[in-house]
Amino acid sequence: MDNFYEISKEQEIAETKRFFVRVYSWMSMALIITGLVAYRTANSPEILSLIFGERFVFYGLMILELVLVGVLVGAINKMSAITATIVFILYSVLNGVTLSAIFFVFTADSIANVFFIAAGTFAAMSAYGYFTKSDLTKIGNILFMALIGLVIASLVNMFLKSEMLYWISSYAGVLIFVGLIAYDTQKLKKLNIIGNEDTDEGKKVAIIGALTLYLDFINLFLYLLRIFGKRR
Repeated sequence: MDNFYEISKEQEIAETKRFFVRVYSWMSMALIITGLVAYRTANSPEILSLIFGERFVFYGLMILELVLVGVLVGAINKMSAITATIVFILYSVLNGVTLSAIFFVFTADSIANVFFIAAGTFAAMSAYGYFTKSDLTKIGNILFMALIGLVIASLVNMFLKSEMLYWISSYAGVLIFVGLIAYDTQKLKKLNIIGNEDTDEGKKVAIIGALTLYLDFINLFLYLLRIFGKRR
């Protein structure tokens, strides 16, 4: 009986590792797509004119991004794994289009440097979330409430234009998403159902996991860029 338990435990560990390899692979692919699209958009006067020349086009793309995320999260159970993958890829493309604006605010060198800082931070915190024995649920709840406060503060500052609030929200954003990376990694580890590896359900969980960590990374990168990015 003990041998059976040990074998099952080993299988569980191996399957969990394969699940995270799939999650990180999808996430990395989405980041690559976003980066390439952002760079290509920033170097295309025609596309830039279309997107940023008309304000309603840019805001329309932003709304479409929110819709895609909402559809993917809210209707994932009704989708096939292929459909979920297509929606995720489409979102990463649209996000690349809108993120192209950072190339006009910050130098390319500082964008690259901050990206590597964000990547190193993400790797460290995701590893912590994966291996820690501590339950991060309470911390996750606090971070979620802090995230709501951050969003409200950012919206308010669009009108106040307060430099102090800008810097406070920037540092707070870094701390919040550093914590969320660890929390979301641990949450995904718990969500993964052993035995679902090759099922449609298992593949969709991997896509949702990739989307979650992708959003954590992008937001961490953007807040770090506000702090360390060299402006043009």
